[in-house]
Amino acid sequence: MSTTTARASTPAAVLARLLDEGHTTRAWYGADVLTALADVDPARASRRPAEGRHNIGEIALHHAYWLHEVANRLGAPAEPFRLEGEDWFEWSERSPLAWDEVRGLVQSELQRLRDAVEAASTGTHVSPLDEHARYEQVLGIAAHAAYHAGQVQLVKMLV
Repeated sequence: MSTTTARASTPAAVLARLLDEGHTTRAWYGADVLTALADVDPARASRRPAEGRHNIGEIALHHAYWLHEVANRLGAPAEPFRLEGEDWFEWSERSPLAWDEVRGLVQSELQRLRDAVEAASTGTHVSPLDEHARYEQVLGIAAHAAYHAGQVQLVKMLV
């Protein structure tokens, strides 16, 4: 797709579809993030594939953080992320957030992003980003989701 094409009007339905591609069972390429996380129990989520490597819980929190960040960039009402820090967070079965809370955080941050996309698209909230920049952010988080879904699937085979 050329830059000119990407700058054309992007309907809210296209942005929603991009979010679906990385996060729901509509993904054509295999497991999306939510599906990849669905069959993981707390013990498996905390196992590392090797010393110094991220476990599934950490990958999930990392993705939740970036969903939150992209929603902020699109103009979602400001609120802090659930955990202090940014980008990568240590997670184990002894962490303050239980595994079900981590998965719930991914889902709630996805919904927050969906709400920000909808609000910007309908004009109920003015986004600080223009339409093209919003498209780029949503495309980026969808690709991020697809990447980490594959990573989770691989880690599940290794632990």
